[in-house]
Amino acid sequence: METADNPARNRAPSRARPAPRNGAGAPSAPPDQAEQAYQALLDHLRQGHLASGMFLSMPLLVAQLGFPLAATREAVKRAEAAALVSILPKRGLMVMRADAATTRDCMELRAMLDIHGAQGLLARGETLPLAALRRAHEALRDEAAALPPGSTVQRRAIETDLSLHDLLATGLDGPLLPRLYADNRNRIAVIQTQRPFLTDRIVPAMTEHLAILTALEARDMTAVQQSLWDHLTHTLRWWGIDARGSAPAPGCLP
Repeated sequence: METADNPARNRAPSRARPAPRNGAGAPSAPPDQAEQAYQALLDHLRQGHLASGMFLSMPLLVAQLGFPLAATREAVKRAEAAALVSILPKRGLMVMRADAATTRDCMELRAMLDIHGAQGLLARGETLPLAALRRAHEALRDEAAALPPGSTVQRRAIETDLSLHDLLATGLDGPLLPRLYADNRNRIAVIQTQRPFLTDRIVPAMTEHLAILTALEARDMTAVQQSLWDHLTHTLRWWGIDARGSAPAPGCLP
């Protein structure tokens, strides 16, 4: 019986709010959980647990990542948008192929973004941590030249290599170019799982980076472009791939 002094009795029973759904009608994961699943997927890709060209069903990926299906689906969609995986409807997904064409495209894109980022940094006259980078590169170069490539050197090689490219990326303008760099950085990480960073590449790679640092210290954009292009050419050659074209003209992107 409804009464005026007990309004709670007069209200209709409340209904549970339905879970948010994505465009396909499936429940969506909470944003923080979807982000965590995406980071877990990136970690598996970077560490080579999900190898180039590997096929996985969604249940298998859910088990590997340890996240619910909805969060895993959101992560896979985001990874596909970054060209890290391809979704195969009703089957699962395939990890990007680290073939010669993909490797060339990713390395050339990085060189273009490196050049553009360097232009931005030099144009703004920013103070850059070049001395610290130089010390780290010289130390790794000398250590790699004297020792066989152990696991610690391998990890340091990747970290030191990225330190320069990441610095150049801070010169990219707007939200789109940094995002493009980040996605391409992840694709290159997948590519790098296909071949160990051997000592015979670490030493010349660090030497090439030191030439880039010298050009940055001199604030010589022409020399920066040439040294970055030389680095691209030698990197592709190490992968057994020919570079397309020659170094860009000063002030122009390749």
